[in-house]
Amino acid sequence: MNMDEMTENLKKNLRALHQYTATPGEGTTRLPFTKEARAAANHIRSMMEEVGLEVREDEAGNIIGLLKGADPSLPALVVGSHFDTVNNGGDFDGLAGVMTGIEIARMLKRETLKRNFIVLGFCDEEGMRFGTGYFGSKSILGQVTQEELRHYKDKDDVSVYEAMKGYGLVPENLPRAAWDLKTIKAFVEMHIEQGPVLYQSGDELGLVECIVGIQRYIVTVRGRSDHAGTTPMDMRIDAVEAATRVISRIPDWAREKGEGTVATTGYIKVLPGGMNIVAEEVQFSVDVRSRNKASIDDIVAKIRDGLDESCKRNGATYTMDNKLTITPVNLSRDMLSRLEKFCKNRGYSYRRMISGAGHDALAIGQVLETVMVFVPSRDGRSHCPVEWTEYGDISKAVAVIYDLIMEMQ
Repeated sequence: MNMDEMTENLKKNLRALHQYTATPGEGTTRLPFTKEARAAANHIRSMMEEVGLEVREDEAGNIIGLLKGADPSLPALVVGSHFDTVNNGGDFDGLAGVMTGIEIARMLKRETLKRNFIVLGFCDEEGMRFGTGYFGSKSILGQVTQEELRHYKDKDDVSVYEAMKGYGLVPENLPRAAWDLKTIKAFVEMHIEQGPVLYQSGDELGLVECIVGIQRYIVTVRGRSDHAGTTPMDMRIDAVEAATRVISRIPDWAREKGEGTVATTGYIKVLPGGMNIVAEEVQFSVDVRSRNKASIDDIVAKIRDGLDESCKRNGATYTMDNKLTITPVNLSRDMLSRLEKFCKNRGYSYRRMISGAGHDALAIGQVLETVMVFVPSRDGRSHCPVEWTEYGDISKAVAVIYDLIMEMQ
């Protein structure tokens, strides 16, 4: 295994994909079912073909590369991650995991494999465009419905259904993306940590034991527009007042739970949005995460109770639209133990840890044997243009995952 060659391959491939962004010079923006996503998907296909994989795009927009083993009847091993980004994100989130799979395939091509090896580039893990998430991974699990395709829309009122058609897919064919799960032995995802733990500790790799569960909502509070100067305070149905009474309490409800529980309101929109107008409507997002499902459920219940009380006080009304519900998952003990062994064999420092970010492994891990490997993020930064991980650190993850794949043949 030539680590220098591997590092150069990773560097070349990751840099090549930087060009596929809607915001040149302002980080990387590659939302699902856009021309940038199409260009990146085509480039990833060519990379997979270059290392000798049989490549196809499935009905969900996932890019799938296959390296056949001697006995295709054996369940396959899968390595992958996603190729979409957040708005003004970085070049490593998700994509480094796809490139990891390609590098492992490059090395496996020189070996005699018993079982199939698959590299997966997932479409729309982030949920940035439609407010959902895990579209590609949930599609291969058969968990996305036609109703959801029409229900979820972006800021321009374009539905997932319409976006898929514009991308060249046939939404009605989405059920064909579902895999027979008996044909998959295990899934492995390499990802940048997106937090500061490994960078501050100096550990080279993180072995993920648990991924937190997530619930996401868009809350709409409806009041009444009035003149800001002539409408007395006790005669207003102010949507901002009703919403902010609850928004301001959400962080403390998360702090009370401990265990790394977090809750975030990252999006707020006020209508009509005038300085001299009492607000008629407020939309805001809620993202609650914890390794304890009961903690998530309790915070969501507190938000509902808080909205009931707040809206009752001034006559406003509200709705909560659930965008995502996914339970916490404990990852494979067997594969974690094997990865520990390979870290020790190669002399890499490591730590076991939980993931506070959701990943495709969170969806896949609900039903398949799954494990994750983290590499350090400089200063813990991610989802921003300064996101950076050393290419050599990614190579170390490639090495131990390669060892794992070879042992599980």
